Amino acid sequence: MSAPSPTANPGDQQVSRADQARLKAGAVGLIGVLFMAVANAAPITAMSFNVPIAVGYGNGIGVSGGYLFATIVLTIFTIGFVAMAKYITTAGAFYGFISHGLGQVIGMASGLLAAVAYIIFEASLIGGFAYFASEYVLKPAGLNINWMIIALIGIILIAILTYYSIGLSASILGVTLVCEVLLLLALGISVLFKGGPDGLMFAETVPPQNAFNSLSEGAFGTGVAAGVAAIGLFFAFWSWVGYETTAVYGEESKDPKRNVPRATLIAVVGLGLFYTFMSWMVVVGNGAAHSVEVSAGAAPVDLWLGLVGQNLGGFVEVLYKLLLVIGSFACALAFHNAASRYIYALGRESSAAAVRRTLGGISPKHGSPAIASFVQSGITLVLCVLFLLFTNVYVEGEAVPELIPYVNVYGLLALIGTAMVLIVQTITSFAVIGYFWVKKVHRGNVITTLICPILGALGMVYALLLLWSNRQFAAGLAADSLVFGLMPVYVIGLFVIGAGYALYLKSKRPEIYEEIGRTTMDEAHERV
Repeated sequence: MSAPSPTANPGDQQVSRADQARLKAGAVGLIGVLFMAVANAAPITAMSFNVPIAVGYGNGIGVSGGYLFATIVLTIFTIGFVAMAKYITTAGAFYGFISHGLGQVIGMASGLLAAVAYIIFEASLIGGFAYFASEYVLKPAGLNINWMIIALIGIILIAILTYYSIGLSASILGVTLVCEVLLLLALGISVLFKGGPDGLMFAETVPPQNAFNSLSEGAFGTGVAAGVAAIGLFFAFWSWVGYETTAVYGEESKDPKRNVPRATLIAVVGLGLFYTFMSWMVVVGNGAAHSVEVSAGAAPVDLWLGLVGQNLGGFVEVLYKLLLVIGSFACALAFHNAASRYIYALGRESSAAAVRRTLGGISPKHGSPAIASFVQSGITLVLCVLFLLFTNVYVEGEAVPELIPYVNVYGLLALIGTAMVLIVQTITSFAVIGYFWVKKVHRGNVITTLICPILGALGMVYALLLLWSNRQFAAGLAADSLVFGLMPVYVIGLFVIGAGYALYLKSKRPEIYEEIGRTTMDEAHERV
């Protein structure tokens, strides 16, 4: 590899040193980056579990309007986000963007917050994988296997797969994602042609204004309790978490300044239209009253399973359950890739030489962040073991340990991670403004680098307010747990630790401080 250019953008980027180990450049193309980002969002999991909550407890049959509104907000945010991706190519993504736009102190604090969010997301999805495999596949087949054994198998498989080139993970995620999307589309198209008991109900479901209509008490003669529109909106926003990881793969992608922005915009808009269509079709297929009744009942996922069995047959219903398991595994794999690259990005800029050689090191053979990846697997295992040993779930005073992987591991960690990501996304919007309009590193377009980031920041703050005001409901049966109660401590504590570390480096190791979030590909400022 050629030596790095001696200069980067003036006063802005510090390129990698010649002796710095690099991720394998050009290992994945536009489609691969896109598949990994969309797999992070886990479409089949998002649809199967978030839509029923929105229908049964939020905005009722206006659920599609919630998804369309979230699509608009997130697309506006993404326009500003990708404006920086055109100039900065780094495995640190948010960490690098914020450091360039708002400085190293906020960059390190935000980078640590983002890294921990993606680190715990893998454990969250492993919990979901273990629960879905146990409840939907193994138990119906007469096999009663402890969830921790299933989780351990998943962790080991992911550790093995991610040791190799990112291209292998992209291929696996591509296959699973295509299967998920095709099955859901088959269901949606079947409803579109077959119709539903109440017709298409477009005006009552899809327009964005429906997102703000709370489910009324006893809606459609069902006897259900009143819902809160904000709950439906929050779970719509939650469904996207992970799409923004496209930027994490910039250093390994082909033509990153072109492919990363494209993949990110395609992911957010594509997911938004897909989510809007599918949430509309599932309500149409079930009818208004049945949709609300099932979603507010004891088995809300039957909103999907019942319709799949009815329209596509029993075999496809079994396949749908299998894809719930495979989809959650694929999502855990995708988050593992993102988390290990954050660990790597932080490690290669550490003040300790040993950390640079290990966490910041690269597999010579495969060009992957191998040690960071194995550390990420170890953290996931520890989190699962801690939940197994020290938490339980109680239903009407009775302990139900089989719910631990779903309620505690999957639910709580996803909720905490989502809060962290929304905060970092908000800060990123301000970083875009800082980069283009305060530091004026590049000439910014008024719409894409000023107006959109301002509107995007407002949208992220709104999503955060939705999360905070509905945190008890989102936590469900785990709302009384200490893990949930300490959520503000995790967020504030990590931010303070990150900022404190950066300030320490600024005082004691200024040469290291200057590198925080500034390690980019040597050709990042000139690659087209």
